[in-house]
Amino acid sequence: IASDGQVFVKFGRIVAKHCLDKRCSAELLCAAEQTHTISSQLGIVARVKAVTAESKSSSELLVSNAQNLIQAVSHVLKAAEAACIKGLRQPPPDSEEEAAAAFCMQWRKNLLWHRAKESLNSDRDKLGLRKTRAKAEPTLTAMVQERSPQTKNTPKRPKPIKGHAIMDSHL
Repeated sequence: IASDGQVFVKFGRIVAKHCLDKRCSAELLCAAEQTHTISSQLGIVARVKAVTAESKSSSELLVSNAQNLIQAVSHVLKAAEAACIKGLRQPPPDSEEEAAAAFCMQWRKNLLWHRAKESLNSDRDKLGLRKTRAKAEPTLTAMVQERSPQTKNTPKRPKPIKGHAIMDSHL
């Protein structure tokens, strides 16, 4: 789990590097650093727990750190969403950075498509406001979970886009 956290740190740094908005980039870098710290801490706690006697407090500490890592990764993904909405610079071709940007742009395309479909809905409530459908907006978190080997029995690999490399099996 701790090493998976480092994948999101790398992803966050790549997106921050190419973000057009300085504030979004700074927020994303901050979230990535927090995730890096928690991921490193979790790795240390796991190694210590592996060589020491079983105790309830060490197990609780391990679970608590894992939960903190999940929250930190979620923060990275939400900050990456904000960065993607603001826009990303074109990364170098055939690079890991290009694959990360392609992943983000695919999410952004899905989001804009969802919003366009919602705006076409002519159903109105009593106040005259447009009703939204029950389907939630797409998120980067949902896209990551769709591609995560832990969520299904067989890993679902992203299909390569012509000219794009696959960043990592976790994304």
